[in-house]
Amino acid sequence: MICRLWRGLTRPEQAEHYVEHLRQQTLPRLRELPGFVGVSILRRQLDRGAEFVVITRWESLKAIEQFAGSDYTVAVVPPEAQRMMIDYDRSVRHYEVIE
Repeated sequence: MICRLWRGLTRPEQAEHYVEHLRQQTLPRLRELPGFVGVSILRRQLDRGAEFVVITRWESLKAIEQFAGSDYTVAVVPPEAQRMMIDYDRSVRHYEVIE
């Protein structure tokens, strides 16, 4: 299994909108993809805004490629989500799950 990690910082007033975006737009789409296993969404409040870490779990890098494209290290952040952000990762990190 492979974990794909991404981080973003929303404007303070956009934090709940971003959660709603994930629940209504992103997660339903991910759940339909072959090879998608699950997701964890972490949030912490900072002075500047709300920081999110999104960890998706996949069966393989091949499954991630079907979602993200051939350069699967590029973050998939739709324009609607980008507008909510102060800062966000343009690339993601992948980790093999050992245990």
